[in-house]
Amino acid sequence: MGTRIGYAAGAFDLFHVGHLNLLRHAKQQCDILIAGVVSDEMLREVKGIEPVIPTAERAEIVRHISFVDDVHVETTPSKLDAWEDVRFTHFFKGDDWRGTEKGLRLERDFARVGVEVVYFPYTAHTSSSSLRRALDAITAGAGAPALAR
Repeated sequence: MGTRIGYAAGAFDLFHVGHLNLLRHAKQQCDILIAGVVSDEMLREVKGIEPVIPTAERAEIVRHISFVDDVHVETTPSKLDAWEDVRFTHFFKGDDWRGTEKGLRLERDFARVGVEVVYFPYTAHTSSSSLRRALDAITAGAGAPALAR
């Protein structure tokens, strides 16, 4: 069996333990782990969100995680484009994608080029979406008038 090159993609904005878990589990399943960091432009276009941390800073953070061997910044929405650039053999994703339309399409696309899709448990108690909601609440609270005592 040849070298297992793993690829785990994400925004990695508001980096949290779920991101760390994905990368840690991925490295346990491959020889070389490349983290795909979705660019600011792609986050705006595909997810409709404004990143808190700019692409270059997110890539730098992820690059310095001990079990990440390299970082690839994604500038197109296609994971097959990332495969063309990186030539990974395994694609790692949270199991919240398993069985979904997006996940099934990803599996079909990658099967055509010989890439295995591997799912890991999604860290449900922490997500970037929940962190964004908390930050929005804090920000909204900071602008509210102080309560009378």
